[in-house]
Amino acid sequence: MAPKPRLGISRCLLGHRVRYDGGHKHDPHLISRLEQQVAFVPVCPEVECGLPVPREPLRLMGGPECPRLVTIRTGRDFTDRMAGWASRRLAELQEADLCGYIFKAGSPSCGMRGVKVYDAGGACSERGAGLFAMAFTKRFPLLPVEEEDRLQDPRLLEGFIERLKGRV
Repeated sequence: MAPKPRLGISRCLLGHRVRYDGGHKHDPHLISRLEQQVAFVPVCPEVECGLPVPREPLRLMGGPECPRLVTIRTGRDFTDRMAGWASRRLAELQEADLCGYIFKAGSPSCGMRGVKVYDAGGACSERGAGLFAMAFTKRFPLLPVEEEDRLQDPRLLEGFIERLKGRV
């Protein structure tokens, strides 16, 4: 029997308690739909780059083209730490031969689009992509990627699965 294709996925979607508040965002519908067809490769950029659980929440600051990853209350900047980790992890993921990836929507590390980006005054000035999602899609521009919230639409989910099959 051939091994299942490997699908990268935000670890919180699998039910792992890795979020800033110690929680998860388990998506049983999505997971049950895919688990017979793929082998999940879980990734949590924030935990894997060394941040604890629980932790102070993060947000994007600056502009959407080159945002900074900063804690909300204390203003600690984790941009360089995340970028260094992402570079190493993306090399590992390239070796993992992924067929695609599912990101957690809205996350300052994993959101692909529409992630709030704040200005110096604390107002949401623009929207962009999370740091890891941005680095991932730059490194793997042809790989099928999606956010979990969009895959709640049955047509989009079926289309995503078809794109994954085309990568195997």
